[in-house]
Amino acid sequence: MLHELRLFFIALQFLTRVPIPAWVGFQPGWLHESARHFPAVGLCVGGFGALVLWGAAHAWSALIAVLLCMAATVWLTGAFHEDGLADTCDGLGGAVTREKALAIMKDSRLGSYGAVGLLFVLALKAATLHALAVRDLPAALALLPMAHAGSRTATVVLLRVLPYGGDAEHAKAKPLAQQVSDGGLAWALLWALCAAAGASFFVPVPVLLWAALAAGVVTLWMARWLQQRLGGYTGDALGATQQFSELAIYLAALAALSR
Repeated sequence: MLHELRLFFIALQFLTRVPIPAWVGFQPGWLHESARHFPAVGLCVGGFGALVLWGAAHAWSALIAVLLCMAATVWLTGAFHEDGLADTCDGLGGAVTREKALAIMKDSRLGSYGAVGLLFVLALKAATLHALAVRDLPAALALLPMAHAGSRTATVVLLRVLPYGGDAEHAKAKPLAQQVSDGGLAWALLWALCAAAGASFFVPVPVLLWAALAAGVVTLWMARWLQQRLGGYTGDALGATQQFSELAIYLAALAALSR
């Protein structure tokens, strides 16, 4: 279990700006293994967002509370996934070749597809979270950790079912440019199940099932899209998958609660 704790801290360091204890150490292979705990990091990020939303909702309007919640999670992760979303929209938004798409995604400049894609995803996320918070604040608070954990589970699924679609020798996180094992995927699914179990105390189970189904559909769509366009996943594509899956969970939950 000590090794699993090390892997969790490695995942926490990779996905957020949170400092980790010095005793954890680091070996390149641990980064690949740590993917199994990406959903656990999502639980922490979502929990932090829920805490900010709860506190802000007692001082300001629901809209301000939601925006502060989103700003808090973006700050905590260093906009890691949002950057991947923008790069993916830039690279795959136009009808370009695989090689051209990969080159565009490596470019640090923000293009029109990336700006529009990022704007709409963030706006939809804010609008949906606001509607959830106004309708049922406890449910919104419970959905945040689940959505962040579930959306990061989606990235582990892609790491399992797809090969790396970029240049593995020049990947920014080279140890991640390989497929996750069945055991790693099982760990990720277990974390997602724990997140859903916790949310079930405040959100009806059928609502959670619809949310999980929505995330699954987005994951399958991303897997098919990335396979066709790039021949596999990239780091940026994983970030986009997390953002799309998180949004899908909020939208499905809101639609189910409204019915």
